[in-house]
Amino acid sequence: MLTIDLNCDMGEGIGHDDAIMPFISSANIACGYHAGDEDTMRKTVESAIKNNVAIGAHPSFFDKKNFGRTDMNLPGDKIYDLVLLQLRTIDKIIKDTEAKLHHVKPHGALYNMSAKNSRIAQAIAQAVKDFDEDLILFGLSGSVSTSVAHELGLKTASEVFADRTYQDDGSLTPRSQAGALVEDEENLLQQLLQMIKVKTVTTVTGKRIPIVADTVCIHGDGKHAFQFAKTINQHLSLNGIEIKSLF
Repeated sequence: MLTIDLNCDMGEGIGHDDAIMPFISSANIACGYHAGDEDTMRKTVESAIKNNVAIGAHPSFFDKKNFGRTDMNLPGDKIYDLVLLQLRTIDKIIKDTEAKLHHVKPHGALYNMSAKNSRIAQAIAQAVKDFDEDLILFGLSGSVSTSVAHELGLKTASEVFADRTYQDDGSLTPRSQAGALVEDEENLLQQLLQMIKVKTVTTVTGKRIPIVADTVCIHGDGKHAFQFAKTINQHLSLNGIEIKSLF
């Protein structure tokens, strides 16, 4: 049977994490830099354990004002430090519950910058490896971030997005541009199955480009997040695709 990991960005204070959790297989939990605090981390970790969902860290730039979505020009050592500090913070909470950290997925601007910038990708990957070389690093399909992490010997997962549109170079359409979000359920499901089964995605210009889908993301802060998670779960099952966490 075909399998896919379904992940969601969580612990960001949106309020419907518990409702979404039964429909996914991996949770990326905010580590306090763009959203959340120790209390929300703990509650989200406990919810993930209850629903047998893999627990991931979701580190970002220190930027609560802009929800971590503003580019920051930081040197590599500063990026290394901020990732490492966030991993240590959430790992302490996870260990208190006797669970285990499974993966790391950078958030927002940090994620998108690392997809194209080898210096940033190197700093993130090195921090993850130095913290725990058995962790899986999630990165945009076809990105610099996954290739750099692979070269360092890390396990990687190529990520695709059910609720975002794509540019011809494989990058996500910036949120500042019209049409960045997929908000129609039919279009979302069509794009999702194309990415998983055909291994391509249709860009905003109508071009089909190759894509690797190890894990599919739903944004937990999206206004349709709960309904999308439920519908995707049901639709994948109807199409003979099992939702299962990686490795």
